[in-house]
Amino acid sequence: MFNDLIELIDSIRERDPAARSRHEVLFCYPGLHAVLWHRLASFFWRNEMHFAGRFLSHIGRMLTGIEIHPGAKIGRRVFIDHGMGCVIGETAEVGDDVTLYHGVTLGGISLEKGKRHPTLEDGVIVGSGAQVLGPVRIARGARIGANAVVLKDVPPGVTMVGIPARQVAPRERVDEPRFAAYGTPTAEIPDPNAQAMKSLSTELASLRAKLDALERELNEDEAERARARRVAGSDSRTH
Repeated sequence: MFNDLIELIDSIRERDPAARSRHEVLFCYPGLHAVLWHRLASFFWRNEMHFAGRFLSHIGRMLTGIEIHPGAKIGRRVFIDHGMGCVIGETAEVGDDVTLYHGVTLGGISLEKGKRHPTLEDGVIVGSGAQVLGPVRIARGARIGANAVVLKDVPPGVTMVGIPARQVAPRERVDEPRFAAYGTPTAEIPDPNAQAMKSLSTELASLRAKLDALERELNEDEAERARARRVAGSDSRTH
């Protein structure tokens, strides 16, 4: 347990340049405290002591502002940065080296029993205020931008933003993960609205060019018919 705690603290220091020492992380990081409270609450929950598990998770919520259901599965080196308002539901599964920011919800949208919360694979980053809802799977190394709403499965290594979330950056290699705070991509994010407007402008220019070509053809045909009528009229007068 001590080695696991040191491993978690060191992983937090790697992802947060504000963390100056292990002692600072241990005593001043509510995200760490929430994970430790969850470990204890989960032990009771798994051993059929559900009230004790829920009560301990409730204490952890009051102390940290982070709500993790004791039935949720939390992997190793999970970092909840800042954390206030973060909610992780009962059947959620969070893999190793996942980073969550404040205001994140891993929620369920069904009243049915069984799997109804998201699964986050290893290395996923979820930005502040993002909502990942339903039994969706966020594949390894994916990034969810701040305030995004994810309702469908996400492929590995991509970046999703918006409501509903959509892919805005090329897939990155998941075997060489690079940490990106708040789920922002390492490359510049293209503006989807600007891309859509550019596509519409290109299509409009193409249609205008085709229309101009048709108008020229019609004008040429009309001129040709007018010449033909003049020639026919001249011939009739001659005869």
